[in-house]
Amino acid sequence: MGNAVQLNPLRSRADVERAAIQLIEPLVPLLSEGRARLHLGETGATYSPDIAEMEGFARPLWAIVPMLAGGCEAVEPIWREWKQGIINGVDPEHPEYWGEVEDFDQRLVEMAVFGMGMAIVPQRFFFELPERAQRNLHAWLDQINHHDMPKNNWTFFRVLVNMGFMVCGQPYDAERLEKDFAMIEEHYEGDGWYFDYFNQREYYTLWAFHYYGLVYAKVMGERDPARSAEYIRRARLIAPDFACWFDREGEALPYGRSLTYRFAQGAFFAAQALAEAPCEAVDYGVMKHLLLGNMRCWFKKPIFTRDGALTIGYGYPNLLMAEGYNAPGSPYWAMKAFAVLALPQSHPFWQAEEKAFDAPLFSRQPHMRMLVARSADDSHVMAYPAGNRAHEHSHDEAKYEKFVYSTRFGFSVCKAQKLLKDGAFDNMLALSEDGDTYHPRYGCTEYSVEADRVVSTWRPFAGVTVTSTIIPRGEWHVRVHRITTDRTLYAAEGGFALARGKNGEDERIERADCAAAIAPWGVSAVCNLRGYTGGTVVLPEPNTNLMAPRTLLPTLTAKIEPGEHVLVSAVLGTVTGGRALLDDVPAYDEI
Repeated sequence: MGNAVQLNPLRSRADVERAAIQLIEPLVPLLSEGRARLHLGETGATYSPDIAEMEGFARPLWAIVPMLAGGCEAVEPIWREWKQGIINGVDPEHPEYWGEVEDFDQRLVEMAVFGMGMAIVPQRFFFELPERAQRNLHAWLDQINHHDMPKNNWTFFRVLVNMGFMVCGQPYDAERLEKDFAMIEEHYEGDGWYFDYFNQREYYTLWAFHYYGLVYAKVMGERDPARSAEYIRRARLIAPDFACWFDREGEALPYGRSLTYRFAQGAFFAAQALAEAPCEAVDYGVMKHLLLGNMRCWFKKPIFTRDGALTIGYGYPNLLMAEGYNAPGSPYWAMKAFAVLALPQSHPFWQAEEKAFDAPLFSRQPHMRMLVARSADDSHVMAYPAGNRAHEHSHDEAKYEKFVYSTRFGFSVCKAQKLLKDGAFDNMLALSEDGDTYHPRYGCTEYSVEADRVVSTWRPFAGVTVTSTIIPRGEWHVRVHRITTDRTLYAAEGGFALARGKNGEDERIERADCAAAIAPWGVSAVCNLRGYTGGTVVLPEPNTNLMAPRTLLPTLTAKIEPGEHVLVSAVLGTVTGGRALLDDVPAYDEI
């Protein structure tokens, strides 16, 4: 069971068309009687179940719209269902009417794809509707011009709606549109990089700000040439930086929030192709490899229900890592990756041969406040962030503040901060006053990203200051913590969380100078270079890691008395280097 897309080779345009259909077909029987709602599960979100069902209906449209634009015949039966859902959903007299929205309403988010539909394929998406439905659709969408939204990537939702109105000759709010463009500019930092609200930096730069900007450029190139050209210029600037987040197979870096959107990770490259914005380093062949390679990686994972629907989670179904705004239909934001289906078979994107990105071993990305490194064989990407504090989302300290993030090992989120097994403190230094409740890095007061290291200063308690220096050395890296404390502390330095075997296939090493977990599929180790007193392999609580439901976590421990201390460790995570790398622990003589 699962979804037939898991056997799809994803090499040609026909394969990608079929993949989109394979992902949507299991949803059709789950549509409501009026076709305007989609019920995918019983789990809750911050918004009500009826809004969650509207979201579930809307998100497959991110694939349906480009398929309509690209003339995909196989989508026609699906479009008939969704078209009827739109007619009923915007009808105030229908029982499944989507309703009057409020400020900061989730339905404002879902309006964006309707704007894209009206703009990309107006004849099919708007003028094909009965006249009354056209009026109702405009009236329902126009609510977005009369309500407040968060001052972040949401601003682009209103841009897309008003863009759709313009293309279809409907009244739009020109004054509001200009204010929204000004707001978007406040989030642009230069070099192609945007930040989201509260100064966050994550995938929203790519699968939101850039994605919508490129859709705008595709549609509005003649109406608004200067702004469209600027959005394309910015995409070309960021593309080589972002391409460094993917390994040679297309596996992308798990980092930040909203990771349940999964293969939306490659949606930027789909939008880049749609807007015809190749650059020297990321041409159509590279775009194609990064987009389709990422999707192939995803479809190998157990991310579907038995009936073929996407689940909440990352590498497997997992509610623990989710945000409060992740309803059962939320993962279908991943369908944004299918924007390339608007392009005909003759387009250079589809004609290009897939080509690996020529990535540097180190990519210093100051706007992301991280150093991105990769193994010599390009099988493993590791990102070393500093100072990238987020705000108000669940598990912020795990999603933004670990010392390293990995395409191969993922990261873990805690079930509780009591005990090391509950905390699952991989790639963190966790400190405790009582040896029971631990606090990892969260909120850096100072940081720097240098060519070969990242440095951050953080304060887990009043009277305790830690300056952490992280130095990549291939698939090893060295961690140096300079700690000043006015009280006794217990320290736990976690390495990479390694998937546990089923039948004792893994080996564990626990010594004063080293803790390691070794299996045929990888090696994780953390070695004591100074200051630690013991090594242990923690068995974290199940379902804490994004990639594997059961893991082993090598950890060094120490007890620190009041005063100044230096702790130094060497940390290894490899899936190809094997056990031999344990004999090549890097030295460190800069203390």
